[in-house]
Amino acid sequence: MNGSIQVSGLGKSYKRYASHRDRLLEWLLPFAGARHETIHVLQDISFAVAPGQALGIIGVNGAGKSTLLKMITGTAAPTRGSVAMHGRVAAMLELGMGFHPDFTGRQNVFMSGQLIGLTMDELHALMPEIEAFAEIGDYIDQPVRVYSSGMQMRLAFAVATAKRPDVLIVDEALSVGDAYFQHKSFERIRAFRTQGTTLLIVSHDKSAIQSVCDRAILLERGRVSKEGPPEEIMDYYNAMIAEKENQTVRQEATDSGKLATISGTGEASVTDIAILDAKGERAEMLAAGAPATLRIEVAIRADIGNLTLGIRIKDRLGQNIFGTNTHHMGQPIGAVQAGQRLTVDFAFPLDLGVGSYSVATALHSADTHLVDNYEWRDLALVFNVMNLNLPYFEGCTWLAPALSIQRHEGSA
Repeated sequence: MNGSIQVSGLGKSYKRYASHRDRLLEWLLPFAGARHETIHVLQDISFAVAPGQALGIIGVNGAGKSTLLKMITGTAAPTRGSVAMHGRVAAMLELGMGFHPDFTGRQNVFMSGQLIGLTMDELHALMPEIEAFAEIGDYIDQPVRVYSSGMQMRLAFAVATAKRPDVLIVDEALSVGDAYFQHKSFERIRAFRTQGTTLLIVSHDKSAIQSVCDRAILLERGRVSKEGPPEEIMDYYNAMIAEKENQTVRQEATDSGKLATISGTGEASVTDIAILDAKGERAEMLAAGAPATLRIEVAIRADIGNLTLGIRIKDRLGQNIFGTNTHHMGQPIGAVQAGQRLTVDFAFPLDLGVGSYSVATALHSADTHLVDNYEWRDLALVFNVMNLNLPYFEGCTWLAPALSIQRHEGSA
């Protein structure tokens, strides 16, 4: 069966009373007028996830992401609107949700497994695989109350995904795991996607959203602020995080039709950017492993005590391949004055894999744009890499490996 999600006009609100007396008086005297303030957590949320699609939901803390997922999965009732889901659903909303602390991991597997629709026979058959995937060893027969948060997450994820669901819903629970298990979990999620599972995921992890999802939604103050391709939405979200009162965030269409996000206070800005080949000429197509120079022209519009220029190279999915800035390279630009123009060159061998790449630029003070964001510009430049001279290789980078083979005589 194919899974799908349809959310229509969903809203969640609650009443806030100044005192218990007001609550009682409103109940006793319903015609005397309201004595509460209505707080809206979510308002008019509508979207659809078709069978086999993956949707990412992002937003700052308090935007309503977790409340939305609870209403979708039925653990919280909406004030208005409706949710329609088809197919068997597996959800990971809260760490170890449904686990009893005094029961062993094995006992909790059977209890929580039945809650997601698995039969006892299925759970007995799946238990060896669940144990192997969770990798918690003898702790499987220890009370869950002695588990670390990472162990709880491992076991909860192993149970929820022991049998491929039609719909998989994942909140930020995976973020508590170690790097190894996060990789392992997302590999299983990607495998489910290729097999047709519909995915709804909430995460602040840009790479996770962009590598797994087809679309993304930005929640802001309980409403859908933007919806579109994951890279576009994540770029806007990151710019919004850095925004301050005197900054602006805007999006401009590029020649390729994509929306480039630009934010900042404007004291400095990039006026031109180009990637140059070995001859020093502008290029859109370059050879893997060849010398290249990223040349950036900067206009200074106000006196700045300490200017930093940063670059970030991203692949076609918007995932970060490489980033640095003049501060981290130990060559700070320092103080600049209004009216000055700068030419900054980053020279490097283009040891990238075949594909399309984009460059983002950042002008700020100190080591990060979160301090003073003069300008952040995504999709400032797009270029392509082809393999013209190197041996065949796969992946996003050329490592130039040195190969050594030794032959040894005798029996093994």
